[in-house]
Amino acid sequence: MADETAIQDRIFTALCAHPGVTRIDTHAASVFLEGTRALKIKRAVRFPFLDYSTLEKRKAACEEEIRINRPLAPQIYHRVAAITEEPDGSIRVDGHGRPIEYAVDMSRFDENRTLDHLAKAGLLDADLASAVARAIAASHAAAPRDEKTWASGETSDETSGEAWASSIPALIDGNTNGLRKGKHLATAEIGQLGKASHEAFKRVRALLDERSRRGFVRRCHGDLHLANIVLIDRQPVLFDAIEFDARIATVDVLYDLAFTLMDLLCHAQPLAANVVLNQYLAGTPVENLDALSALPLFMSIRAAIRAQVALARRKPQSDDPGILDESRRYFDLARALIHPPSPRLIAVGGLSGTGKTVLARALAPAVTPAPGAVVLRSDVVRKQMFGVKDTDQLPTSAYQPEVTERVYETLAQHARRVLGQGHSAIVDGVFARDFERDAFSALARECNAPLSGLFLVADLATRQARIGSRHGDASDATQEVAALQEHYNIGHVGWATIDASGTPEQTLWSCRDAIAEGK
Repeated sequence: MADETAIQDRIFTALCAHPGVTRIDTHAASVFLEGTRALKIKRAVRFPFLDYSTLEKRKAACEEEIRINRPLAPQIYHRVAAITEEPDGSIRVDGHGRPIEYAVDMSRFDENRTLDHLAKAGLLDADLASAVARAIAASHAAAPRDEKTWASGETSDETSGEAWASSIPALIDGNTNGLRKGKHLATAEIGQLGKASHEAFKRVRALLDERSRRGFVRRCHGDLHLANIVLIDRQPVLFDAIEFDARIATVDVLYDLAFTLMDLLCHAQPLAANVVLNQYLAGTPVENLDALSALPLFMSIRAAIRAQVALARRKPQSDDPGILDESRRYFDLARALIHPPSPRLIAVGGLSGTGKTVLARALAPAVTPAPGAVVLRSDVVRKQMFGVKDTDQLPTSAYQPEVTERVYETLAQHARRVLGQGHSAIVDGVFARDFERDAFSALARECNAPLSGLFLVADLATRQARIGSRHGDASDATQEVAALQEHYNIGHVGWATIDASGTPEQTLWSCRDAIAEGK
């Protein structure tokens, strides 16, 4: 491999000789930036998880990177370019001489527009988080099931999904051993994390096997931390998916999502993490609600991996405080995530225009376990029942009492699934009838979860003004509907009654106080 390295040194020197070229090195690649173009060359290295030691292997890896990443990011990934040695001894890209190296030919993007940079700059809002969730969900919908990935030519009775689940204990042990080798984290804490992770895996093993049989293990991106998502033309683009080993990327879709959720939490973006979770769940099969119990383990494993990556960047004989602090943040997050608190149920009621949905979304990020409560909204459930988009208008027949009864039954079913997985839920509906409220009180008792019932009130003028300002919302309520609701016989609510006539922030603080008092 020494000859390969020497040849690459010549190539790198030649490329850097061009004016305006910037070189960026990683452990496995060197990227050369010039103007709007980027060339990514696999370095002649061999690691336990990848082998780029020969020209043939590097060419194949470049071709695989294009094949895997171009569907996700066609505006970034273009082709494999040959780097040639010309008869006069010069080195060129796309020359006519003998190919001595290959590169992934890419378009350069603004490195400051990756999500890690946007998070640090405070530019990651709810709208962008929703778009990120939709991009991830779309990638999972298109991701293939590969039943032969894990066998890799070996005799195996397991499907790729079952084999992936079987590999998790070794992944946990790999984290434990890697963190111990870093020699900067407490050995006892590392051992405790490993023990708790194995116990969590045993609890969800049967669930993971069932999900693999139902097609939730797919050839995913595999490395969806924030630095591998970039904003281009105001849209999030997933890039740098794992190409060197299909087994690493053939995982449960929620394990793929967990990387993004975990990294948002580590970047102090709880609102964005909660939005991504809720938007993803809303746009993917409802069966994902039945796998939320695996999310703490998934996120914890991902955080432990990032802790290792941070330590691996530390130069020998260096105690860079920035790198060590980053590793400690990920490690502490991994330890916290593996011990999720008990779930709770919050029901938010009130007539149209009282601000139920705004409140539910504001409450959700702070409701444990991380990354916050699953928000179940009656307006959205009703649209799903009729097979229309959230913003499509339904006819008045869709609001008959028998339909509304089915809506609340579905909300209860979904909340039961979420609570049954050890996760918290916030249910957003009018809850105008006492039996609707009573049903969720009974559900909380059934699931042994504390219930916080909040009923928002505001005067008619305030409610109508809010309804009139809505745009692109799932609610079909009009100002006329709000006026009719004034005649509802709400009866004795039995929940905390919250004055919601002020600002959303005032309502939020009042509800937080009510929840705290009701513990």
